[in-house]
Amino acid sequence: MASSTRIAVDAMGGDGGLSVMLDGVERAAAERSDLAFLLVGDQSAINAALASRPALAGRVDVAHAAETVASDDKPSSAIRRARVTSMGLAIDAVKQGQAGAAVSAGNTGALMAMAKLSLRTMPGIDRPALAALLPSLGANDTVMLDLGANTECDARNLVQFAVMGAAYARTALDLEKPRVALLNIGTEHLKGTDIIRDAAARLRGAAHLPLDFTGFIEGDRLSRGQVDVIACDGFTGNIALKTAEGTARFVADLLRRAFSSSIRSKIGFLISRPATKLLRDHLDPNNHNGAVFLGLNGLVVKSHGGANAVGIANALKLAAKLVEDDLTRRIGDDLGNIEARAA
Repeated sequence: MASSTRIAVDAMGGDGGLSVMLDGVERAAAERSDLAFLLVGDQSAINAALASRPALAGRVDVAHAAETVASDDKPSSAIRRARVTSMGLAIDAVKQGQAGAAVSAGNTGALMAMAKLSLRTMPGIDRPALAALLPSLGANDTVMLDLGANTECDARNLVQFAVMGAAYARTALDLEKPRVALLNIGTEHLKGTDIIRDAAARLRGAAHLPLDFTGFIEGDRLSRGQVDVIACDGFTGNIALKTAEGTARFVADLLRRAFSSSIRSKIGFLISRPATKLLRDHLDPNNHNGAVFLGLNGLVVKSHGGANAVGIANALKLAAKLVEDDLTRRIGDDLGNIEARAA
């Protein structure tokens, strides 16, 4: 099978360990018969686990890695052991052309550091960014970046994030011309820092790109579905993401408490179960799993550490789609266009 549909998997990463990772691989393999997988990790443990998964026979190869990156490992320590860890070798498989993308549910900081050092940033990109899909009330999810890779950014970085996010949205969400906004403290042109206003001015002048820059968006509109891509620095983006996730859990816990407060409430829960299930499914992070490091010479997808089999499978299928739609080339083309116009 062609390497373009072969995904390297850090089989030892994530909170659930090897078992959950293989559950996700098995699920993705069942849903996509055209995919192949390179499982990187403890070879004896992987082979033993595969013995009870006949559906994966002929669909996976195994590459041995003597060590694993722990959740509390510092990126500097992980980089020094990249050649012997399952995470580092999965990324190296992309560099060597043995896989089209790498997927890991392990340490985010280590994954970012290893990926940047091994794959390097694309020409025209100053800093790679971490992008993810957020649930929204619109017709599709919303792409948001950066979510923590870069705590401080200048206007050029924000423009690059917007361009990369739009290319990602065209691929992952099948949008011809995504609506793009910058996260700000207000929607008026004069709001925000000089950096944000400068980035907005540059994006307003990029009408030749396949994106529709709509201006600024405030934090309370993140999930309204009014835009398809939201760009910001990693410090702001990470806080916004964690706040949104915490609010979703708060609402779910509040509903659970309300529905269990009395007999009448429990009856009401039974009546409204279809609606609450729809809400739970829409807010379930496993259904939106898979953050992507954009701006590298290769594709690396970060799965949530606590993802279940459904979440892992979704991250694997997202990685495959990005490979097949040649996301890296799309980003390069768009950046080339904006640089040419600026020159």
